[in-house]
Amino acid sequence: MLRSILAIIISIVTWFVVATVGNWLLRAFLPGYSEVETDMLFTLPMQFARLALGLISSLLAGLICASIAKRGSHAPKVVAIILVLMFIPVHYSLWSKFPLWYHLFFLITLGPAVLLGAALKVNSK
Repeated sequence: MLRSILAIIISIVTWFVVATVGNWLLRAFLPGYSEVETDMLFTLPMQFARLALGLISSLLAGLICASIAKRGSHAPKVVAIILVLMFIPVHYSLWSKFPLWYHLFFLITLGPAVLLGAALKVNSK
């Protein structure tokens, strides 16, 4: 049980660390990103980059969770649920800043991407 709890906590922290580092990279390598970030006036390529970063963060969170938790644990499912529940209010507060497809893509793929990351680890054992 303790191992599952640690897996969940570390996975959620992993999601945010990967997203933060990835966001630094977007600022460094996407021209104009830093200038529009405060007002969230992202261009379409910037929105795609942010969504890709969310997918990468979710995949790695799931992979880390499955690496720590015991095989057959429900920890990846718990991580997926927690992340979705955490991001629903965030996206609600940003509703007018992004198009509907952006919110839907992020929220709908968040949980499955975590579970896919976990499945990739489980299948590689």
